[in-house]
Amino acid sequence: RNTSAPKKTCSESVRDFFTSAKFLIYMGHALSTWGDRMWNFAVAVFLVELYGNSLLLTAVYGLVVAGSVLLLGAIIGDWVDKNPRLKVAQTSLLVQNSCVIVCGILLMVVFNFKEQLAELYNGWVLTTCYILVITIANIANLASTATSITIQRDWVVVVAGQDSSKLADMNATVRIIDQLTNILAPMLVGQIMSFGSHFIGCGFISGWNLCSMCLEYALLWKVYQKTPALASKAGQKEQQQEMKQLSPSKDSESGQSPEDSFLPLMNDTSVAAKPDSAKQQGCCYQMSEPLRTLKAGWVAYYNQNIFFAGMSLAFLYMTVLGFDCITTGYAYTQGLNGSVLSLLMGASAVAGICGTVAFTWVRKKCGLIRTGFISGTAQLCCLVLCVVSVFAPGSPFDLSVSPFQDIYTHLIGEKMLPEAEHVLAGLNATTAAPAEEVPPLQSYMSVSLLFAGVIAARVGLWSFDLTVTQLIQENVIESERGVINGVQNSMNYLLDLLHFIMVILAPNPEAFGLLVIISVSFVAMGHMMYFGFAFKSLGSRLFLCCSQEQKVETVDALSLPTTV
Repeated sequence: RNTSAPKKTCSESVRDFFTSAKFLIYMGHALSTWGDRMWNFAVAVFLVELYGNSLLLTAVYGLVVAGSVLLLGAIIGDWVDKNPRLKVAQTSLLVQNSCVIVCGILLMVVFNFKEQLAELYNGWVLTTCYILVITIANIANLASTATSITIQRDWVVVVAGQDSSKLADMNATVRIIDQLTNILAPMLVGQIMSFGSHFIGCGFISGWNLCSMCLEYALLWKVYQKTPALASKAGQKEQQQEMKQLSPSKDSESGQSPEDSFLPLMNDTSVAAKPDSAKQQGCCYQMSEPLRTLKAGWVAYYNQNIFFAGMSLAFLYMTVLGFDCITTGYAYTQGLNGSVLSLLMGASAVAGICGTVAFTWVRKKCGLIRTGFISGTAQLCCLVLCVVSVFAPGSPFDLSVSPFQDIYTHLIGEKMLPEAEHVLAGLNATTAAPAEEVPPLQSYMSVSLLFAGVIAARVGLWSFDLTVTQLIQENVIESERGVINGVQNSMNYLLDLLHFIMVILAPNPEAFGLLVIISVSFVAMGHMMYFGFAFKSLGSRLFLCCSQEQKVETVDALSLPTTV
């Protein structure tokens, strides 16, 4: 008799996939990431437009966002750990989208009545609106950080179960969604603002987040229903077990029921004195609780066995070799136009997707830790091209030029700006094309080598990023996932802030080669940390395997005479 289960048809397999918790997570993440990418792109444009084509508000917003995550990352992670998963996901989702909607409506009001607001109370009403926009947008970013921690670092692990290959595939798919939305979402909202207006752009983003919030809320609930393991957390289960173990013992000793056993505690003078002393110290204790949580989070992060792996990932953020405003501004000074840059950004996205796909293949062949070693080596080899570009023909590298000399002095011939306006001018020079056409370079070899190295290094970069992400997911205990990932985000933002400060100190193209060398040095230091972690981990595993084999041989030798 054939007792095997009947095979599923193709239509049933497809239906099961599209109704699975894994696919629903992909859908929710795609909606969330699409809204995030549109908002992050648009808010920078809106702030520049509001302040007279100046980057002041954008710079303030970036500083506030980075500083907030740096200071509150561990606290946000601790909140994620101490609360039920569904409550955390729903709360962060509602706060994030509500803040974006409110911010979009506020921006619509400012764009429509900017002149009238500027006349009220000598412009203080308009300034208050700017402060509100930056504050609310910062709260939305913090809520987005909580959403990212709880979904990408916790829910994905639980849905994947104990299957490491499934976890790797889910991480890779989530990262591919990130890369695709990072390109397509800004293109959509940019076209809407170009053919419509900034007012229409604000309205579109607010409407999108309203609809997306409802859909994401429903998807989260469906995933929660399909995955019973999400209903319990390790920390909460341990607390409940301890309470259950303590309660019967206390009740049996007193010979009272659980309801009656609580009454003497309320009337006992010795116990009542403790709450009074706690109340006296309660104010200072509660005020210092965030600081203690912050300290505990960083200490817990330092004590993790994957500490050097996390630090290695953070060091990769201290670089100018990425497709951000800094690299784009440098490319403009070297004669590359917008169409060429858009093609290069597309090639970078393709390289990133290739790195994501390569991660899953190499991990199956070589293992997770060795995948990070191979990815780091590949990235460093590609970045050698960037170092070579510093000394190649056509490079503007010249350390004899003062790093504090304004970039437009060489390109346009204008006078130096006042010292108070210098930092803003340096930032504008790195993000905007020169007002006049840049004279053609004698050779494009330097800039070609630079972008060839940057694009090729994306394959190793994204593969390495996925490796460290999965190492954190698999090696951090469930009750500390939130705080450890929160501290990791803080470290990433810290190194990212340092790289912007580095650019502010040396904003001219002649010093960009020095920034390239410093960036490659930090990437190399990061990978050296990971190599040390990899050798230590692989060595300890080899030692454990050898010791286990010796134990087996000893047991076999001892059991041999009895068997005979």
